[in-house]
Amino acid sequence: MILTGPKIEAEVKRGNIIIEPYESSQINPNSYDFRIGDKLLIYSDKILDTKKQNPTRIINIPKSGYVLRSNKIYLGHTIEKIGSNYYVPVVRGKSSTGRVGLFVHITADLIDIGYIGQFTLMLHAVQPVRIYPNMRIGQVTFWKVMGKIILYNGKYQGGIGPQASAIYKDFITAFKKTPDFQSGDELNADMSSSFGRGNRGLKSAEDVIKKQ
Repeated sequence: MILTGPKIEAEVKRGNIIIEPYESSQINPNSYDFRIGDKLLIYSDKILDTKKQNPTRIINIPKSGYVLRSNKIYLGHTIEKIGSNYYVPVVRGKSSTGRVGLFVHITADLIDIGYIGQFTLMLHAVQPVRIYPNMRIGQVTFWKVMGKIILYNGKYQGGIGPQASAIYKDFITAFKKTPDFQSGDELNADMSSSFGRGNRGLKSAEDVIKKQ
């Protein structure tokens, strides 16, 4: 069951929903508008590896705005710290931002109950679009839960600013204790050795792909 705007405001006042800073003017009939901060995180490499920590760099969004290109993923963040131990927040785009072809999340709209922090926004533009710091870029809804509540305590808890993917930690947790676990670099090294003996000039997994 989704909470109405007045109910969201009431639960904020009770301390059951955290929205900091909170502005009553940002309440909608059944959601709360959040604003984007002044920093974006982008990945430095053209090819990303889910088994490695990918290098990133920060872009500061000037007051004059910053143009998002359509061939990149930009990680932004909400100004507000948001979360709840009683309700499940769900990130939504706004109709107005959708009408200029801007996605504020890519598949990951569900925020686990118990997470409290700034949201990382996964921004993707269908065509070049200029955004500005402090603009209302999306909205969050809150949903009642059924059953026993187990509060989130994962790798993104308490995030401040845009957070890069930590999916590589899942590989470490699941496979590090197994004898055949290899990082991306180790896998490349093994393939370089194996293919280098039988295939002239092949030095990495990437080389193998190029040759196919």
